[in-house]
Amino acid sequence: MPNLETALFVFMLAAFLGFELIRRVSPLLHTPLMSLTNAIAAISVVGAILISGEKEASTLSRVLGFIAVVAATVNAVSGYLITDRMLKMFKKRDGAER
Repeated sequence: MPNLETALFVFMLAAFLGFELIRRVSPLLHTPLMSLTNAIAAISVVGAILISGEKEASTLSRVLGFIAVVAATVNAVSGYLITDRMLKMFKKRDGAER
């Protein structure tokens, strides 16, 4: 298990890299990027369930795991809803002229 300093360092690097990658994405690629982040959020849900459901997990681990499950689930569901709404904007309407 990595120590707290290593975990914070990895978190900071991941946050910086994620910010830079998303900031430089072309607007045409936002829908595929949302689909990818939805898949990552789903993997986070599974990981949080595994951590919080561990047999020897402390109370703190269980509480943080529960918070992670809720946050990742909200992220995944809202991401799918937003992606669906964005894709509906590209569908042709019946009987409507542009």
